[in-house]
Amino acid sequence: MDDLRDLYQEVILDHNKRPRNFGVLPGANRSAEGHNPLCGDRVTVFLDVDGAGRIQGISFEGAGCAISTASASLMTEALKGRSVEEARELFQEFHRLVTTGEGAGAPELGKLAVFTGVREYPMRVKCATLAWHTLQAALDQRDRPVSTE
Repeated sequence: MDDLRDLYQEVILDHNKRPRNFGVLPGANRSAEGHNPLCGDRVTVFLDVDGAGRIQGISFEGAGCAISTASASLMTEALKGRSVEEARELFQEFHRLVTTGEGAGAPELGKLAVFTGVREYPMRVKCATLAWHTLQAALDQRDRPVSTE
């Protein structure tokens, strides 16, 4: 179990140090901002959703703790090319994982399973889900910033 935990920690640290899809997305047609006042995390999610409802491009920028940054990075990798409906379903699976630990072996989660231990630290659940809640706001084209409070 320690080897698995070490691997999970390594993936999170890698995505924190070298976040994927970081920066403003040229041609984005949707975006939203999010803030976690407890940890100080801030994130903006950018999307390019085509007319068929498929995420052609996704990126993020902001600053936050390792969990928040890694979650945003892994989220962008997992969602590029998926439909809006698939993105919403993956959000539900991810949220269930980090709040209850259920579904850790679900194939659709892939690398996102590294966040399974977050449920043991309730304050970190908000860090892990900030980018995802911000994604939901971007998909819904809400113009108010998202807050974890």
